[in-house]
Amino acid sequence: MDPIRNPFAPGAGQRPPELAGRERELTAFEVVLQRVARGRPERSLVLTGLRGVGKTVLLGELRSMAVKHRWGAGKIEARPDAELRRPLSAALHRAIRDLAVRHRAPDRVEEVLGVLKAFALRSNKADAKLRDRWQPGIDVPAAQGRADSGDIEIDLVELFTDVAELAADVGTGVALLIDEIQDLQPDDVSALCAACHELSQSGAPLVVVGAGLPHVPAVLSASKSYSERLFRYVRIDRLNRAEADRAVLAPIEREDAGIEPEALDALFDASGGYPYFIQAYAKAAWDAAPDDPITVQDVQVAAPEAEQELAVGFFGSRYERATPAEREYLRAMAELTQGRDESAGTSDVAVYLGRKPSSLSPARDSLMKKGLVYSAERGHIAFTVPHFGHYLLSRAVD
Repeated sequence: MDPIRNPFAPGAGQRPPELAGRERELTAFEVVLQRVARGRPERSLVLTGLRGVGKTVLLGELRSMAVKHRWGAGKIEARPDAELRRPLSAALHRAIRDLAVRHRAPDRVEEVLGVLKAFALRSNKADAKLRDRWQPGIDVPAAQGRADSGDIEIDLVELFTDVAELAADVGTGVALLIDEIQDLQPDDVSALCAACHELSQSGAPLVVVGAGLPHVPAVLSASKSYSERLFRYVRIDRLNRAEADRAVLAPIEREDAGIEPEALDALFDASGGYPYFIQAYAKAAWDAAPDDPITVQDVQVAAPEAEQELAVGFFGSRYERATPAEREYLRAMAELTQGRDESAGTSDVAVYLGRKPSSLSPARDSLMKKGLVYSAERGHIAFTVPHFGHYLLSRAVD
């Protein structure tokens, strides 16, 4: 098969496998957009799931949907070592620009931009020298006495309120999309929950759409006990067999090519239905196939290449971030679960390693902060990356 035509290659221009089987989520967000635009209350949305299930791609599609509805939209990726003010300011600046082109009162737009600038400038430390002070690219004077108290919870409520009112002026709304939401700092999580609570009380047309790992609901709940009422949680999981087949068949058929049923069986077995893996194995199978249609032999020949690519770019890049002590913990989890995508008891890990549970807490906590594991339930730990246990068992001991 012609590798230039490979519909599974990055940037191939086709709808990626990550969106196959996500019609329910897309339809639900369509309803959210319409309800909020009509002034009806609606909860913000949080997508949760393991790595490789397509949360980030889905988040991007939801942003595109908001833009098509003429909403203001901004997207950020949370980072554990960064406060929320700067990236949030940039995202909302983008959203306000989306709204400004249709707003009939430039003074009103500038007023909100002034509030946003005041909010953004509070990210500078009080003792920072003038040359070290960050300046947001907002060409209006900063407002005084609005969203500039320095208390992120107070300031975010005021900022969200003003931006939402600007959207209401033009009959639409604002969508703020936050990827890796579990990496927000505790104060920022608390502020976000408080702002969403205020918006839900007033019915303001601004929704937050977050995406993160499976333990995000616990992170939000630990911050504000009422968070479970603020967000609608949607679990994004692997594709079922019919959805996985469609993810493979649709791109192939658009290229007027085919694939044998046995090859589809082999692709599903290899990928486990995880969209990222489906794309990796299908791409390799296309490149390996000398003729049309793709056969099970083509999939088998291509599997080592796909696995090597995953080992370097998907698994290896994460494993390399772990310290020796953390790698020991990860290997113990893999051994206890026999490489399956299951959780391991934290006490079982301690017994396996012949250590006291308290002595392993630093390694476990660090792995959680790095996003390599999460607390599946009390006393249990699981990999955030599908097939990671199998990968660990298949590689030589460091």
